[in-house]
Amino acid sequence: MSLDFQRTRDLLSKFKFSDLFIEELGWSKPSRQKPETLKIDNKTYEYQKIAEFSGVAIFEVNAADGNIPEAKVRFAIHQKITKLIAENLLIFVNEERTRSLWYWVKREGSKTFVRDHLYVKGQPGDLFLSKLGSVVIDITELEHGEPTVVEIAYKLQRGFDVEAVTKKFYNKFQELHQKFLLFVKGIDNEIDRRWYTSVILNRLMFVYFLQCKRFIDNEDLKYLQNKLKQSKQKGENHFYDEFLKALFFESFAKLRCLISISHLRDKNPTPNPLPASEEGAMMYLVWLVNGMRLLRISMNF
Repeated sequence: MSLDFQRTRDLLSKFKFSDLFIEELGWSKPSRQKPETLKIDNKTYEYQKIAEFSGVAIFEVNAADGNIPEAKVRFAIHQKITKLIAENLLIFVNEERTRSLWYWVKREGSKTFVRDHLYVKGQPGDLFLSKLGSVVIDITELEHGEPTVVEIAYKLQRGFDVEAVTKKFYNKFQELHQKFLLFVKGIDNEIDRRWYTSVILNRLMFVYFLQCKRFIDNEDLKYLQNKLKQSKQKGENHFYDEFLKALFFESFAKLRCLISISHLRDKNPTPNPLPASEEGAMMYLVWLVNGMRLLRISMNF
């Protein structure tokens, strides 16, 4: 089952979380949909199961006062619900349905680690789409019987255990950094050579991010791969000399200049939200910087 990104994004932005899990992520309708109430510190909270699968449940939680409760209360609510269903994801929602806090708790022996993720109306849903992609239940997973509670719980962990993902990414980056370092020639100073390696990898990741957002070259999702293929057709060692060097040390230099100039202006230009070229992608970043008023941005280029 491939994720319909547009439909998923639409349901997420409209706070239709039950439809999101059941219609797009492949979860089942809950066996019991009636809201339940509980009291903590003389305040009333309502929780309702909105989706489930193999003993893992998704709950939507609302407070009588219409606000998302503070951290101490959220943890208490989670403990009470966990006594009923051990593996769960709680989605705290305010009365206006403009703010939500997705709440998952990691357990390691007797220790617990809270992982909460805020999603507000109007927020770009890209980060959440990547999380939700991890909890999709594909029809092929049902060919040999229903997945176990452990397998479904692991999907939640993959999607919402950010610390583990960050650590995995950092370790992989360090591994690639060490390998890439061996290919850098002509820089005798080891500190400078490490810095240069980091610059190249950081900028490659930046461009990869842009291509994944369909910001480059008519929404080319394989922009870097296609450029590499074109360079190989010309012969060896053209990719860096003719493409990366020009992009990283000429185009990115113009980007820094543009951002510096944008800091001096009190404007909010609104370019095409999906730039189709490298220049468009750069201007889009300038617009983001300006629009968010990050006047003290630190560019690690």
